[in-house]
Amino acid sequence: MGLLANEWIKIFKRKSSYIMIGILAIIVLVAAIGMTFINNQGTETGDNGNWKTALEAENKDLKEELKSTPGPYKKEVERVIAENEYRITHEMPRVTSYNVWTFMNGMMGLVDIVALFTIIIAAGIVASEFSWGTIKLLLIRPINRAKILLSKYITVLLYALFMLAILFVLSFILGAAFFGFEQNQPHLAYLDGQIVERAQIPFLLSQYALSSVGLLIFTTMAFMISAAFRNSSLAIGLSIFLLLVGSIVTSIIAGFFDWAKYLLFANTNLLPYFGTGTPMVEGMTLAFSLIVLLVYFIIFLVVAFWAFVKRDVAA
Repeated sequence: MGLLANEWIKIFKRKSSYIMIGILAIIVLVAAIGMTFINNQGTETGDNGNWKTALEAENKDLKEELKSTPGPYKKEVERVIAENEYRITHEMPRVTSYNVWTFMNGMMGLVDIVALFTIIIAAGIVASEFSWGTIKLLLIRPINRAKILLSKYITVLLYALFMLAILFVLSFILGAAFFGFEQNQPHLAYLDGQIVERAQIPFLLSQYALSSVGLLIFTTMAFMISAAFRNSSLAIGLSIFLLLVGSIVTSIIAGFFDWAKYLLFANTNLLPYFGTGTPMVEGMTLAFSLIVLLVYFIIFLVVAFWAFVKRDVAA
């Protein structure tokens, strides 16, 4: 606990930590203001009360489109068709303006920003000790190296959790303040070919948690590079590059080769297994993705601890 407290104090002695929190808050605020403008325009336009006719027409077009849709994307089209039919049957028009829940769902994309900030912390938490020379002060203490490194890793995870909590709470507060709870509906998830209603708060919590899987993996990778190469610039640059382009490149490869499912980036998005979207490669399952992620996770940690504990870290 002493080591954890020490690492936590180190993080918040840096101005950059507060700047990252401020940037996150500003992005959410700007998004709320921008969406308010869009929301007002949508309210003025209106939907003319013909939402059922519009959904029926959309389904007719989608069913025709389904005949020529490639295998991996069929499920997404089927999901939209099933959702439209459910809305028609249960008198549930689409939400045409933002409310607190749609705003929070939209802000889920900022988990990538949280990942970026956490990568910066993870990349510097070990490498900076060497660049500043403070590693000597840590190693002269009667604590083994594994505990020192573990305290740093846990601190990084706590920082990530802290930033996610800020994003979730701030999105709720600003969403409620700017948009209120109008047009309140349950979330419609597509599971096993059927539409299932879910309460919004549990759904959003689960979505944010699932979206954080990639954050965990990329943070661990940045931490490994930092511990193994003692170079924060390399850890930040490589991790952010892979965060931004890894999934795009993998999706292109997946269009030609099935072995793409074994790549890390094909498995970091677990949302398709819970009714949102479709897996990157047809036939992938939740169990498969979890096993692949676990293998990469273990490799990253083993390399990080081996490099820090076994290699010479003097000066």
